[in-house]
Amino acid sequence: MRGRWLRLLAVLGLAVCAAASAQADSFHWVDFHSPKDQSVVIWVTHALAGEQWTAIREIGVQYDAALVVTTERSAPDASPDADTFHIWSVSLTNHLLTSLLKGVNLRWVDSMQLSPGAAREPAAMFEDCLQCAATTYFTAFRYDVKQHAFTARWMRGAQAAPVWTSAVPQGVALTQLYAMLPAADGGQFLATWSRYDYGGKKPVQDYIYRYDRDPFTGLDRVLMLSGKDEDAMKQRICDARQENATLARGQDAVFCQAYAHVRTGWKPVTTPPANNQGQSVPPGAGHKRN
Repeated sequence: MRGRWLRLLAVLGLAVCAAASAQADSFHWVDFHSPKDQSVVIWVTHALAGEQWTAIREIGVQYDAALVVTTERSAPDASPDADTFHIWSVSLTNHLLTSLLKGVNLRWVDSMQLSPGAAREPAAMFEDCLQCAATTYFTAFRYDVKQHAFTARWMRGAQAAPVWTSAVPQGVALTQLYAMLPAADGGQFLATWSRYDYGGKKPVQDYIYRYDRDPFTGLDRVLMLSGKDEDAMKQRICDARQENATLARGQDAVFCQAYAHVRTGWKPVTTPPANNQGQSVPPGAGHKRN
């Protein structure tokens, strides 16, 4: 019986590799109802056999790795809106399973060109908790050629790039903007701007962050901007429409009029994401800047 199971896995492994190589140049989502994708579904299900999950929500494939989303429901009669999700990287050659991140309210957005000349990367936004002062995070999933696995960008522990939060300090007016902007090398990067207004008790504080990749090492990079770089980025964030931003929010802020070019006929999206009523606090925002 064991020998038959091993032979079956070997056959599935060959089928999975063949399916992956057929579309190796770009990321694609598996069709759970397609006979040609069943080998991938079975392979991933076997790899996840020892983990805690209720359902497999999505499987994406690139080269010899699968990006897998599982969901977990606290009880059979619980609302699906309360499901938590878990994203994994699964090897399609040796069943190696790597946990990437967990959260709630996962939303996929347009794929991003974060590495010039490379395949576009699937990107998503998610929250860290339900019925709480939640923070919304953004990340993209990159295929690591050396590791033969997917990795999530800009991770700090369980957190990715923060773009919005409802955890606002008492007595502080917090305004936030973000935009996915084109880079000079043909790629894209995420820029965020958080403004803390203390009602005249102390000066307004601005925190401008740039999330991209280091052009020399190719590694993820987080830069806190200042001086001329900060001023230039403020204008770019406010001018997100003219910059052809693929993802943007908050450009209706009153102070943006001092930075943006004249814009006509454009109404930016201002509706907060689900489970999210506030604005964002980037890493290090709790520290004063000189």
